[in-house]
Amino acid sequence: MLKDYFSLALKNLRKRKLRTWLTMIGIFISIATIFILISLSLGLQNAVEEQFNLLGADKFFVQPATGFLGPPGSIESVILTEDDIDTILKVRGVKDISYFVAGNAKVEFAGTTRYHLVWGAPPESLGVYTESGIAVEDGRLFEKGDSYSVILGNLHKTGNLFGRPVNVGDKITLNDKKVRVRGILELVGNPDDDRMILMDIDSFRELFGIPERVDWIMVQVEDGEDVVEVSKRTEEKLRKARGETEDNQEFDVMTPEELLESFGNILNIITVFLAGIAAISLLVGAIGIANTMYTSILERTKEIGVMKAIGARNSDILKIFLIESGMLGLVGGIAGVLLGMGIGKTIEYIAINNLGTNLLQVSFPLWLVGGCLGFAFIIGAVSGVLPAMQASKTNVADALRYE
Repeated sequence: MLKDYFSLALKNLRKRKLRTWLTMIGIFISIATIFILISLSLGLQNAVEEQFNLLGADKFFVQPATGFLGPPGSIESVILTEDDIDTILKVRGVKDISYFVAGNAKVEFAGTTRYHLVWGAPPESLGVYTESGIAVEDGRLFEKGDSYSVILGNLHKTGNLFGRPVNVGDKITLNDKKVRVRGILELVGNPDDDRMILMDIDSFRELFGIPERVDWIMVQVEDGEDVVEVSKRTEEKLRKARGETEDNQEFDVMTPEELLESFGNILNIITVFLAGIAAISLLVGAIGIANTMYTSILERTKEIGVMKAIGARNSDILKIFLIESGMLGLVGGIAGVLLGMGIGKTIEYIAINNLGTNLLQVSFPLWLVGGCLGFAFIIGAVSGVLPAMQASKTNVADALRYE
């Protein structure tokens, strides 16, 4: 019997092809939007997890309390210094440290001027940083004694940032000072890393006039030590050395898991907000289905009367129209999922080939596809409840006289 209901519903939808497709527009646009948002969110989460996995399980990070996404040195009263580096190195369980200072610079090369964030780092501690999956493609890392030397991200060579490639041995101008390119890093896939300009710390401090500030510290722990425990000891020792308490602490100590959780929370908030906007389109689609079903009932009043006259019960009529409205939602959902897959893959392709990042990936798990299709069917069925109830209560005599 159920098979007959579905067969009849499909037959009725085929009769009114244009109206069926116009009705489904709202559903498949909203389902496509929701599908794209969730698939991009899942893909981005996977990509971020991969990036943090590259950092290694034996590292944690220390930064000023302006926040991970805040501009370096944006609040002068909240800074870390090289004294803090010395304090951290004395913590039991700490093996080594890389630290970085950031400054904005006017960068000139081949007649093109751009403005970039430039990072300064001590040559002797770059090993902790390069252990995180960063490798040199051309040239070498700068060494102690390499004055006014820089290492560039791969896009300076391959991304046409300055109109022509920058190669090892070339000189670029930072804030009107010529510096030599010592090395080009391998392509990472993260635009920030691939556009990086990394300078030896002594020359950086002299050029930017930053004598002691430190913006970001990467701490590596000894083999066998627990990262969380060492990070807690570091936090306590830093507080004591800086004369701070938990209430007025001006720095953050974060493990990769904590950073990942922070990114995940931000991502979830954005996804929920955008999904809420997409739900408006879903509501419009649901109203369209309800309107179509009411129109269909008026057109098929006599047909309903005939079905009842030959023995169809109210429950049979109700099921036929509920299945029909559910099929409208389901077919719209299928179109929406296919559209979402196409748009998602297009975004991923543009991100990788034009923007040089692999962070904008899409993920299509089976639960997402099945969930969207099931959701679309339910929305369609729910939208058709009132019209279906009205159809089931149609008076046989009135229906047979209906013209």
